[in-house]
Amino acid sequence: MENTESRVWFITGCSTGFGRELAKAVLARGERVVATARKVEEVQDFEESGPELARAVRLDVTDPEEVSGAVDAALDAFGRIDVLVNNAGYGSMGGVEEISDEEIRRQFEVNVFGVLNITRAVLPHMRERRQGHIINISSVGGFVGVPGFGIYNGTKFAVEGISEALALETEPLGIHITIVEPGAFRTDWAGRSLAAAPAIDDYRETVGQTREYISNENGNQQGNPRLAAEAMISAVEADEPPLRLPLGDDALGMVREKLDSVKRETDAWETTIVETSFEHGATE
Repeated sequence: MENTESRVWFITGCSTGFGRELAKAVLARGERVVATARKVEEVQDFEESGPELARAVRLDVTDPEEVSGAVDAALDAFGRIDVLVNNAGYGSMGGVEEISDEEIRRQFEVNVFGVLNITRAVLPHMRERRQGHIINISSVGGFVGVPGFGIYNGTKFAVEGISEALALETEPLGIHITIVEPGAFRTDWAGRSLAAAPAIDDYRETVGQTREYISNENGNQQGNPRLAAEAMISAVEADEPPLRLPLGDDALGMVREKLDSVKRETDAWETTIVETSFEHGATE
């Protein structure tokens, strides 16, 4: 594929994990990438592929000036952005009561407002061209709540709600939205990148079990980040890209279990649910 025709990918959080693997996979296909990270030296190696293929750009997604500068750098280098991947983010572990106010706000600032900052900066360029694809890296925890990750769940549920609405808004403009929902993958997410709050003993049977699971699972996750990157590329290349893309058999199982649970509950409460309308309510 000629460079003048190959896609341009703008990927946040490329220093490790999904972002790094995706950037590597994109370059291996002869496509172009703007690889971003808060510490630009951690993504500088991508430029070894050549300036016609890769640019390393410093980006803190919570800094509006850096967001604007990074998007301008991408457009100056390659003239367009075909695929935006909102990957930058991290997890906070702890019960809803356990996590500090400061950490709650930081978690939302990075995981939600960071996604909005980049997305809103890139959308005008995609609208002008009437094409583009935005991949928002959520989590199976953006679809299913887990004890010990309530605040993290909240950020990813927010990303999913925003993404669903955005998909409806941009569909007539030729812009696709895909929400990626990974399960447990062998990245730094559950290791050095994870923020853990001090424990409250009363939550040892709920949050405590999650803490133990994460500690034991870290480094042994079955999910392969390289294969996750290939799955994301497949979604971009699809004639009808998915709105949601769970990754990993664990994620698929959790999604299906929740869908079944919601159906059972709404079926059981159907009479109460429908009788709240004026048409079905009791006459005064």
